[in-house]
Amino acid sequence: MKKDIIIPKVDGVEMAVVYEYNAIYKTDDWNVYIINNKAVDLEMLVIVSQGFSDTKTTSLLRKKLDKLPANSFAKIELIQPELFKLNNRFQVTFFEGNTLYEKTFIFKENTIKESALRMIDEIKKRGILAR
Repeated sequence: MKKDIIIPKVDGVEMAVVYEYNAIYKTDDWNVYIINNKAVDLEMLVIVSQGFSDTKTTSLLRKKLDKLPANSFAKIELIQPELFKLNNRFQVTFFEGNTLYEKTFIFKENTIKESALRMIDEIKKRGILAR
C-alpha cells in the first residue's frame, strides 16, 4: 500500500526571514514571509511554525491563508530574535489544483543574523531564504 502513495515534490515555494523597518513602531523587525514563485495560485495554505533545540521547544503557531496568488508573497508572522538560537521549523501544506502538497522549511540555529542578509528579489528586501 505504501508504494501507491505519491508524495509530489514542492518547487517554487520558499520561506524567508526578512529584516525590515516598521514605520508604525519605528523599529527594525524580523518577519517571516512565504513566497510563491509558481505561475499558479496556491490555495488553503496552512503554515505551522515551531522553534526547537535538544532542550527547548516553543509552542506551535498556526497560520492559514485562503489563497496565495501566482508570483506573490505574504507576511506570515513576526519572529523574535530570542528564537534565532533555536532551529525554526515551518511546515507548509497547500493545494495546487486538486493536489495536496507539503514541505518543511528549517532555519537552523544561529543562521538568522544580519551578516547573512541578502537581497530577496521577489520581496525587494534583505533577508534569509530557506528552500
